[in-house]
Amino acid sequence: MFDVYRNGKRDVLVISNGSQMPAPYSSNKWRKSRRRVLKVSDEIRETVLRQGYYLRSLRADRKA
Repeated sequence: MFDVYRNGKRDVLVISNGSQMPAPYSSNKWRKSRRRVLKVSDEIRETVLRQGYYLRSLRADRKA
């Protein structure tokens, strides 16, 4: 299972259930999603296993 956090800048942070928040992101105001997440995409799962977390920015001003 995974924990999903959101912040006011429309960023999404996914970590393994029960893991600590990564140090660079612990100071921001993250809100934990109330829903439990049982399945995520293979891309997210592999990234969480490799680096401990997955971060995606959903901002409208993001440059492609």
